[in-house]
Amino acid sequence: MRRIIAFLCLVELTSGILQGYYTPILTDIARHLGIHDADVNWFEAAQLTVSALAVPVLAKLGDLYGHRRILLVSTALTAAASWAVAFAPDFWTFLAAWSLQGFYVVWLPLEIALVFSRVHGRPDGAALTRRAAGVLVGALEFGVIAGALASGALAEALAGQLPLVLTVPALAVTACWFVIRFGVPESAGRAAGRVDTQGLALLAVGLLLVTSGLTLVRLNGPGAWWVWAVLAAGVAVFVPFVRVELRKEDPLVDIRMLRSPAMWPVQLTAGLFGVSVLGAQAPLSTFARTDPGTYGYGLGLRSGQVSIIIGVYVLALLAGALLYPLVTRRLTPRLTLVGAAALVGIGYLLFLPLHSSLAETLVNMAIAGVGSGALVAALPSAAAAAAPLNRTAMATGLTNTTKTIGGAFASAVFGIALLSHAAADAGVGGADAGQTAAPLAGYLLVWAICGVTGLAAAAALALVPRLAFSDPAPEAAVGPAGART
Repeated sequence: MRRIIAFLCLVELTSGILQGYYTPILTDIARHLGIHDADVNWFEAAQLTVSALAVPVLAKLGDLYGHRRILLVSTALTAAASWAVAFAPDFWTFLAAWSLQGFYVVWLPLEIALVFSRVHGRPDGAALTRRAAGVLVGALEFGVIAGALASGALAEALAGQLPLVLTVPALAVTACWFVIRFGVPESAGRAAGRVDTQGLALLAVGLLLVTSGLTLVRLNGPGAWWVWAVLAAGVAVFVPFVRVELRKEDPLVDIRMLRSPAMWPVQLTAGLFGVSVLGAQAPLSTFARTDPGTYGYGLGLRSGQVSIIIGVYVLALLAGALLYPLVTRRLTPRLTLVGAAALVGIGYLLFLPLHSSLAETLVNMAIAGVGSGALVAALPSAAAAAAPLNRTAMATGLTNTTKTIGGAFASAVFGIALLSHAAADAGVGGADAGQTAAPLAGYLLVWAICGVTGLAAAAALALVPRLAFSDPAPEAAVGPAGART
């Protein structure tokens, strides 16, 4: 297991590089493509929508055909998309390639499922999975720090050569494929069944209608009634989706499993958590780069300086991830999750009165970061512990699916909130150089939403049964057909 986890840490290191590398240079990317700051949020919205569709399918395929095999497939797809990002000639090509990079989101759920498949028979299997999750997330956060620091330094050293700067993540993902191919063994055991294509089609239609509706609100304004009709149609599609999934013996999303008192708060938390951990990244970067001398707010930092504050934030994430298994030894996993979600909410709400200096920003980010790091480590392992043994990849994958859905919707909403009135007529991909800053009111709304969703997640987790996610008694750990008793 130590050898397996060591190689999986290299995979998560690469995942961290992907997640941290681009953030300090989002403003440089926006200028390179000639777009408004608010339009950067559509990169995240599009990628997270693709991830939300890909993760349940790939997680299911991992249960059916092997977690390592699907890791290889998703890594190859991510590598191809990363090379396309580096050399995309225009906004729309960049957007398409960036979206397809979202296949990397399935890596951590597949890794947790792979680990859990090897330790579930042990009396301390849940605790071992939590510790492994903490180590893997620690590697991920280290990769975020390394990626952020590297991109900021390279962007300044190679000014005017952005495509060359963007080749670094592509090289990292390509190397990651060989790490998995030669260092990670296949998981034991396979689930029976097949991919639910009908459920996938309904999920795709629903998500695409909702995100398209949000895009139309951004482009046409909230006064157009028909954009709200598109949004309502997207929400309505989820009604037949749930009905179809309940009828299926082998559904894409096990709705009955989601009804479990220990499962639904975890998945709801993942969705609410995605609002801040995924949706708020681009606004944080553009706010830090905004010149206070010109606009009256912002931190006025260069790309290299932004990478430093992101590094501080990620160190807090790392601390939260590594502290999670230690804290659960003194508190129950449930209480640890509640406290982590509360820290996320408090950290972002502190931005409302405290955002005028670098010191205030770092304090807020550190508080939110500790809670975020614990949740990143905790949610997949909590879902695995609450799921039947033949649904572990589905359960852990769902935490990433709901997280990415929350992040995708938040990115779209934040893009609307951050659109300045002066640039509203420019449209996607066509902002004037002098009209690129978003309004302060938009940033305040972003932080308020992130804070409220964090506290709402804490409230949901408080409803989880008291001893959920703890190791079961050895004699009652596994029942017939691999179901958890």
